[in-house]
Amino acid sequence: MPRKVLVVEDDPALSDAIREGLSDEGIQADVVSNVRDAIDAVKTRKPDAVVLDLMLGNESGMDVLKSVRASRDQTPILILSALGATENRVAGLHEGADDYLVKPFEMKELHARLVAITRRGRKIVGDVLTFGPLRMELTTRRAFRDNKELKLSPTEISLLELFIRHENQILTRKMLYHHLWDTNWESETNVIEVHINRLRSKVDKGFDKPLIHTLRGRGYILSETVPAHRETIETESDAENT
Repeated sequence: MPRKVLVVEDDPALSDAIREGLSDEGIQADVVSNVRDAIDAVKTRKPDAVVLDLMLGNESGMDVLKSVRASRDQTPILILSALGATENRVAGLHEGADDYLVKPFEMKELHARLVAITRRGRKIVGDVLTFGPLRMELTTRRAFRDNKELKLSPTEISLLELFIRHENQILTRKMLYHHLWDTNWESETNVIEVHINRLRSKVDKGFDKPLIHTLRGRGYILSETVPAHRETIETESDAENT
């Protein structure tokens, strides 16, 4: 569970409500209301997670997200916004957000999602997972392909760990969704496709052999060989449009 959360929100009433709600769960919430203070707070206060509004007066919270990820800071970030259109959610996830929650919302769901994204990033005492050219160090939460480190977000690390633990097995969108959020399955959302495509761009791009395959209507599989039913294989561009 996160102990310290940075809330980037310019609505005083809402930020106070979030701070009070998180406090009831034993979480300290620090609040800032603009882009500059948010970027500085992520660097100096080292929060366990960030709750980020996208509309900050005349500024965009997306600038905070881009700046944090450009500095290779993988602090878990949850976008909390009234902008609920699919293109807004996809844009936020593409820029490196770990989750996206649309206003209005329930505090219990915000808390559950914060627990989920910080759980993905926590260090775990354990061994090393391997699959073909892939290696994942569970203690440091670092992943490598052919000894080249892959710069993965906590969400991407969590997905890759699940794939390696279930190598050569088909994982459905529903299974992946529950693994990430442990909440009710939203069959209409394409959030899984967005995260898979981000992961695939880092695991497979620049290498000769793709490892993550999409099976139309079935799910995804981590395999060193192309699945037998070639006609069911979906391209990455197709997956983005499903």
